Order: sequence, then C-alpha cells, then structure tokens
Amino acid sequence: MIRKLSVRALLASWVVVATASPAAAKCTIQYEALSITMDGLQPLIDATANGHKVRFLLDSGAFFSVITPGTAAALGLKLHAPPFGLRVEGLGGDVEPSVVLVDSLEVAGTSFHRIEFLTGGSETGNGTAGVIGQNFLHLDDVEYDLANGNVRIVRPEGCSRDLAYWPSKTGYSAVDLVTFGNNITATTTYVRVNGQSLKAQLDTGTGVSFLTLAAAKRLGFDPKAPGVEDAGMRHGLGRKPYRNWFMPVDSFKIGDEEVEHTRLRVGDASIGEIDMLIGADFFLSHHIYVANARKRIIFSYNGGPVFDLRVSSDAPAPVQASAATPDKPVTEGLFASEPTDADGYARRGAAFTERKDYAHAISDLTRAHELAPKSANNLYLRAMAYMQNKQPFLAAADLDAALTLAPDNVDARIARASMRLSGNDAAGAIADMDAVDKLLPEQDDHRLTLAELYGRAHEYAPTGRQFDLWIKAHPDDARMALALNGRCWTGAMSDADLDAALAACDGAVRREPKTANYLDSRGLVHLRRGETDKALADYNAALAINPKIAWALYGRALAEQRKGMADAAKADFAAAAAINPKIAETAKARGIVS
Repeated sequence: MIRKLSVRALLASWVVVATASPAAAKCTIQYEALSITMDGLQPLIDATANGHKVRFLLDSGAFFSVITPGTAAALGLKLHAPPFGLRVEGLGGDVEPSVVLVDSLEVAGTSFHRIEFLTGGSETGNGTAGVIGQNFLHLDDVEYDLANGNVRIVRPEGCSRDLAYWPSKTGYSAVDLVTFGNNITATTTYVRVNGQSLKAQLDTGTGVSFLTLAAAKRLGFDPKAPGVEDAGMRHGLGRKPYRNWFMPVDSFKIGDEEVEHTRLRVGDASIGEIDMLIGADFFLSHHIYVANARKRIIFSYNGGPVFDLRVSSDAPAPVQASAATPDKPVTEGLFASEPTDADGYARRGAAFTERKDYAHAISDLTRAHELAPKSANNLYLRAMAYMQNKQPFLAAADLDAALTLAPDNVDARIARASMRLSGNDAAGAIADMDAVDKLLPEQDDHRLTLAELYGRAHEYAPTGRQFDLWIKAHPDDARMALALNGRCWTGAMSDADLDAALAACDGAVRREPKTANYLDSRGLVHLRRGETDKALADYNAALAINPKIAWALYGRALAEQRKGMADAAKADFAAAAAINPKIAETAKARGIVS
C-alpha cells in the first residue's frame, strides 16, 4: 500500500500569524515556508534523501511524489511492485511505475522516515531527483509565490471567506476548484478560450502552459493555418516526446482575468479529461492561493508575460472585468517589500531570470552576492542571468569565481564547459567535462548533457561512454530515441564499434521511424560498413522527409558514386555544399570518402 507523505510533522516549526477580518473575529494562519529556486521554469526545493543532497521539482500536477529512475539507481533503492493495476498517466504516455522506499528524507528542515515514492518513466530534468507532489501539497492550503521564490503550506483557522493576504496593485480574482475524473487532489478549474469553456489543471511541474491538441481542434486549430508556428518536440513523464505548436487566440480568461490577442502553446498529448495545463509560466506571473478545504483558487497578477512564448515583458497583460474582494486580514511581518537575506534575493533573482527580466535578476543576484560572498550558487545564478542577457564575459567571470569557491559544482562546470566550447577553448572545456565525469554517479541524468558536450568537442570515445551509461540507466525515458541517435552518430563519425552504432541506430529509428536525422545517422553507419544499398535507402528516406540535410545529401552522393551514378552524385555534392560549404572538408577529416 502506498502511504501518504505526511506533512503533519511540520506543525512543530510552523509560524502562527494572527489576523483581523470583518468576516472572522478570530482568524489565524499557520504556515510552513518552502524556499523555491526557479531553474528552467521549474520550481526546485532542496532536500536530503538517505544522506544525499538532492533537489526535487515541486509539482502540483503530480498526484504522488516520484523519485527518478536514475536517482533510485544511484541511491541503491530496491524496486517494489506497485498496487495492482496502478498506472501513471504522464505527458507522452502512461507509465507503469515501481515503488521505492526512502529510509530518511529531510524537506524544509523536517525529517521523515521510511517514505514511499513512485519511480519510472522519464527524468524530471535539471539534475533533479524527482518530484514532490500532491500527497505533500494537498493536505492543507498552498500559497504559490514563485516570483519571490516562496511556497507556503498554509492552515487557516477560523477564516470563513476567501483569503488574499498579500499586497496587489491589480486586485484579486477567484475561481472554484473542480474535480475531473478520479484525481481528487488535482488543482483543476474551468477557463475560457475564445469563449469556450475548457477544463484546466494548474501544474507547477509543467514549465509552459499548453492546450491539448484535442481541445485546440475543438477551437478550430489547424497546424497549417496562418499564424500557427511549429514549436518542436517536448517530453514529460511518459516514454514518448510530443509535438508542439503556437496558435493565436483572441481571448484567454480565468475568473475575472482576461488576456486578449495572445498565443497559446498546443501539445499533441493526452491528459485524460483535462483540456489545458496551466504551467509555471502562469504561476510566475501570478500570486496564487489554493484553498483545498474550501475548494477555491484566489490569485492576483504580478506583471510580465502571462504565458512563456519566447517573448519579453512587452507581451499582452491581462485585464480584469471586475475584481474579487476576498478577506485581506492583517499579516504583519509575513510580507516584506524586499527580501531580508541573501537567500531571498537569490530566489527572487532566479525567478526574475525565468521571467526574462534580466536587469532586476542581475540586481537581486548582485545583492545576494554582496550579502553572501562565499556562496558559489549565487554566482552561478547570476552567471545564468548574464548569459541569457547576452553578457558572456561577465557570465564567464562568475562561473570562474563560483568554481573557485566550489570546484564540485556540477551545474557551473557544465555551463563553463559549454561556454568554453563556444569560445573555441576545447582544452578548457574538456578539463571541465572530465571533472564532471568524475563527480557524477554512473546513472546521473547529467550524462546525457555530458555526451552532447563531448560530441561538440569531437571527443568521440568519451561521448560514446556517456551515451552508453545514460542509455543503460534510463530505459523508459522519452529522450531515449534522441540518445540512441547520438550514440549512433558518434560511432558513425568515429568509425568505431559500428555494430553497437548500428544497433543504436535501429533502436532510434524503431522508436521514431519518420525522423529524418535518425535515418541520416543510420545511413552513415551503413556507408561506413560498406553496405551501400542500405545506406542509399536510408538517405533517400531521410531526404524525402527533409531535403535540406547536408550530411544526408553528402552521404547519398558518396553512395551514388559507389554505384556509378555520377550525375546524381555531382548534383547531391553541390546541394550539400550549398547548405554547408565546409562539409567536404569535414567529411575528409573524418575519413568519410567514397
């Protein structure tokens, strides 16, 4: 039986705030503050699992807490069978999870013992160990203040009306919590898009908000319509990536708040009865109180883009037809106009970075560094803000300083390796990569990033090793086809272990048979193996899908030369050179010749 991750033990450390309200003569609030750092539109919380420092994604869309397969393996956790028939529906398909037992877990300064987590499916990204889900969040009310790096677990006592105790210049709005399907713990409600009512789930674990393809089609969505843009592939917990688009919409409305003439992301993913996921981008632009007991959501607008669509702060702002008037009790000391310590400035600065407000991000992170000059993490966070603000020299200086303070900071090492590669400092980048390789457990999710970096440096032996380690540890991950293709291309470029490379190629193509790049990679492996007809077949298939792949054109030209098809080869060589003028030089350096 899966036991709930109880937060009742937190009460010993909860702060009690007395309030005054016309609707409640004696209204009190008990709360536990959770410090959140935003990274890649993910709200992350520090924890310790079995003595190891880890970070979890705080995920209001997960019905139960999860530890990733890589973390479970790295911690040596034994897999147990789940309750009969339990399957987890995630973006990209269903997952049949296992159960793992964590002997000791510390979250927000409170220790728990023998806690069960689910495990399975894809990694949660950013080196996170998993997610803290609704079995933690649903026991009381939850206040989400991601813009300031705060989440509070709140227990109101004697408060009979909606609560909104934080300052707001734009007023407040409220909607009812509604239960859809069997997930009674989900934070779900109704929204209106172009006047049509849709079922939406507020999901901090989803970085960017999106409509399901089925819901978008009910609104008249057509991938080929004017204004629709292909947004590539994304992945969630499930095994398969899913395609995304941007579609223009006239109106998005939640409660009394309306955004006009904007765009919404559309994802070709099924999430049961839910039509839309409202992700961390929306949470960053709003202050949100989820009153689970009263089944209400109260929120106010912070400013900036409501949805993350690769836009800056000049995106359309919402308007309110009428503002709700919830209780606003006196909460002296709960909300300060400015952070009071380095950690507070750092968390708010990281949130500003995710909101693309780099000036305020750098200002806050500079203040955090002034208050805590020995903190490598604050320097790393400022480096990320500098990097996104196109200030690479300042970013590099902060990364150097961070790694002087903390040489084992994996995120800073990886960021510096990437910057060094971009600056043609391959030796420095390789030194950083080698250091990370020694720091990581074999099963760590960062190894996929490390493989990509070694590949950029043309260090093919360590590239193949990183891919092999990651593939072995992540059999159900949605990025498996991508990793297999990387392993395939590594073998093709290095002309080494071609049997293993071909097996990886076949695995990638089997998972995603209509992906041109995967067919192109397998074509080169066949070419290296002297299998000219098979190479030609793969190149023809790849170019039928995407006729602008320079390597596929060049490889097909080599295959055509071997077949005596001189005119066709000449045409393909010319087409490849038109796309990549240096391709013949690169191919010759790799020994890729007719």
